[in-house]
Amino acid sequence: QVQLVESGGGLVQAGGSLRLSCAASGRTFSSYGMAWFRQAPGKEREFVAAISGSAGATYYRDSVKGRFTISRDNAKNGVYLQMNSLQPEDTAVYYCAASRESWWKASSYDVWGQGAQVTVSS
Repeated sequence: QVQLVESGGGLVQAGGSLRLSCAASGRTFSSYGMAWFRQAPGKEREFVAAISGSAGATYYRDSVKGRFTISRDNAKNGVYLQMNSLQPEDTAVYYCAASRESWWKASSYDVWGQGAQVTVSS
């Protein structure tokens, strides 16, 4: 089973950009679908973006389409979330997650990182 560590969170002004990174341990990284979730205070966790093991397919929630890009580098055991045109409503703790099952289903993710805070000021 992989272990996940996020980095790259921080404070940014509205309209700015941030890039989150997630480093995974283990030698079977390419067999995992990977995703980013986020949770704002007092709100439910949201399924933000996901990518298949081969990086051949991706998913984005409607509110981030055209602004966020998920990518992965299987040689480096890494998954990334490039976030552009950030808005205050994007403020949340962002979690990296892994799944050995149906990567496009939020419920299939069962391995989690510790989270990275992203704060967007207006």
